[in-house]
Amino acid sequence: MKEEEKIKEVIEKLRPFLISDGGDIEFVKYEDNIVYIRMMGACVNCQMIDFTLKDGIEAAIQEEIPEVLEVVNIGNYDLDMDDM
Repeated sequence: MKEEEKIKEVIEKLRPFLISDGGDIEFVKYEDNIVYIRMMGACVNCQMIDFTLKDGIEAAIQEEIPEVLEVVNIGNYDLDMDDM
C-alpha cells in the first residue's frame, strides 16, 4: 500500500472522534513527506487545535508511516496547490 493510501486510512480512523465533537478533517495532499490537511467545523475555532493536530493526528500518522515529517493544517484557505 502506498504511503498516501495509508495516510488516508489513518485519517478515516480518526474522523469519527473529530465528528463526535463537531469537527472534521479532510486530506488535501502528501508532498515531500509532509501531509497537508484541512481541519473543519468546530475544530477551526477550537483552542485545542494545536494539541489535536500535533499530539493526536500527527502522532497517529507518524506511528503508521514513520516517513511523515509533519502534518500541516491549511485551514480554510483556498490555496493553489502548486504554491504549497
